[in-house]
Amino acid sequence: MSEQPLHNIEQKMRKSVEVLQKELSTIRTGRASPGLIEHLKVEYAGSTLPLNQLAGISVPGPNLLVIQPWDRGGIMSIEKAILTSDLGLNPTNDGRVIRVNIPPLTEERRQELIKVVRRRVEEGKVAIRNLRREVMDELKVQEKNKEISQDEHKRTQGQLQKVTDSFIAEIELVGQDKEKEVMEV
Repeated sequence: MSEQPLHNIEQKMRKSVEVLQKELSTIRTGRASPGLIEHLKVEYAGSTLPLNQLAGISVPGPNLLVIQPWDRGGIMSIEKAILTSDLGLNPTNDGRVIRVNIPPLTEERRQELIKVVRRRVEEGKVAIRNLRREVMDELKVQEKNKEISQDEHKRTQGQLQKVTDSFIAEIELVGQDKEKEVMEV
């Protein structure tokens, strides 16, 4: 078996880590971040668009987001999307921009968010393991069909396990960083 399948699986595993990082960026911490709201779906002009396609989002302070719509006609739709989201945020609208104050998190809410982070990290690990299993199955078939030798199968299996372990460790590190971020007061 050539190095190409291992390279391909590394790319897929890297993509899994990136997806996890993107998901975790949407989890609210006590600090303002555009990632918190940019994914919100807004009903505008007969279609549903992500907020970041309708407005610029800036962070002028640690607890404040400012949303400046490119079209003032969409300001009410954006405000409604923020209010109806499950983020628990209260936007204020002055006709030109929307300001969203990020209130500090309670200890109980922090613990709930930690559970969400851990669940998503575990889902990321499962995705990595599923990718490994697919390659392992492929290796077994190749060995059975005499396309690769038993030695090559074992060697590739060992390399695959090292790659898998490194990505699992990376996912755990991403999760630990997010947990620390959530627990910061």
